[in-house]
Amino acid sequence: MYLHIGMDTVIRTKDIIGIFDLDTTTVSYKTRDFLSAAQKEGKIIDVCSDLPKSFIICREKQDYKIYLCQLSPVTLIRRADQK
Repeated sequence: MYLHIGMDTVIRTKDIIGIFDLDTTTVSYKTRDFLSAAQKEGKIIDVCSDLPKSFIICREKQDYKIYLCQLSPVTLIRRADQK
């Protein structure tokens, strides 16, 4: 199954490692360091035209990608759970 995360971007639900709220997770310096390192490595894909509310970590072959999304984590999880 696929999940539409905005701006014509669709990801496979079986590739999703996690969906996280940016407001609550970036309080931790470890999360900020992780996202900063991922940005330096070019692993972050911004799929929002506004301020991002969530980020999604996805498997990609032997690596990972992080999608910044303007949808809330609750909305993304509801979409992913729909059949």
